[in-house]
Amino acid sequence: MTIGTCRIEFLIPGNNSLKGKRCILNSLKTQIRNRFNCSIAEVEDNDLWQKSVLAVAVVSNESKHADQEMAKIAKFIESDGRVQLLDYSTKIL
Repeated sequence: MTIGTCRIEFLIPGNNSLKGKRCILNSLKTQIRNRFNCSIAEVEDNDLWQKSVLAVAVVSNESKHADQEMAKIAKFIESDGRVQLLDYSTKIL
């Protein structure tokens, strides 16, 4: 069993409230959960309006597959027009 984790940091440009941030994050987290069958949560910068850090976890049989899923998730977030990806890092356990 292999566990892949990913820390994803991004901006939400043009957002001016925590309510707006929550709306975007909830939508994004639901799409990622449904599309990639993973666990996802906001882990940092909870009180900032335009910045967020998400943590994602995937369980797989192979480390290569877990790493590929992490890259696909980061690419999916990057392609979302509502957010701007700043950085992401992955770890395979």
